[in-house]
Amino acid sequence: MSTTRLKSLLLSLSAVVAMSAGMAHAATNLVTNGNFDDTTNGNNKRLSASPTNEDDRTTLSGWTSTSIEGNGGGYNFVLDANTAKTWDSVIWLRSEVDGVSNGYAASANGGNIFASDALYGPGTLAQTITGLKQDAYYQLTFDYALAQQVGFTGANTNNFWHVMFGDQSANSSGLSITSGGFSGWQTATMTFQASGTSQVLSFLAQTTAPGAPPFLLLDGVNLTAVPEPTTWAMMLGGFGLVGFLARRRQRGSAALA
Repeated sequence: MSTTRLKSLLLSLSAVVAMSAGMAHAATNLVTNGNFDDTTNGNNKRLSASPTNEDDRTTLSGWTSTSIEGNGGGYNFVLDANTAKTWDSVIWLRSEVDGVSNGYAASANGGNIFASDALYGPGTLAQTITGLKQDAYYQLTFDYALAQQVGFTGANTNNFWHVMFGDQSANSSGLSITSGGFSGWQTATMTFQASGTSQVLSFLAQTTAPGAPPFLLLDGVNLTAVPEPTTWAMMLGGFGLVGFLARRRQRGSAALA
């Protein structure tokens, strides 16, 4: 490869890297209240589309909670991650088995978490995302875990979040726990392509467990723009070629030594 052609390749590669770095630096979370800390009527409460109907109900800023069975906000709650294992929480999650800790821990963000009973009356948590660019790619990340409500026993298997972004869908990896267990926090990453400038992002807890109320927990929901796959391919291919040429040059210098 000629020196001129190599310089041209390097300049093109530099432009791609600069563009990607710029996008990463400018990446803005398009989700409102992705940490669930902005609530009305207090926290540790059951969510509802009509919170004034009952004193113990609340709402999350930016989000709507709708039961798939038509009963208000579904069996969805916003909990304080630190008190969810105590009687201070309206839903008391198990933190031990026979007096031994099951590893329950607050999420990385701390503060509030979203909790949904994946078996008995789960409800959809949704938010309309605006400011999208049609056909652009967006990366969704979120932290999630699986726990069990105090007062219940039995193993829970294959619990996951069913995620919708517009007309596209994806599932997080399934989580399973033994009776009274805790899965630990996991991070899910998904990539979607926008079909319009405004789309609904939603989460619905799913399970195959026969009983023993499993609670899927959610926190740190983040949606940011990312380069399209062809851009990443060009950048990675360019890095590979530069590495190949560097090795070839080293071999040539060694042969002349």
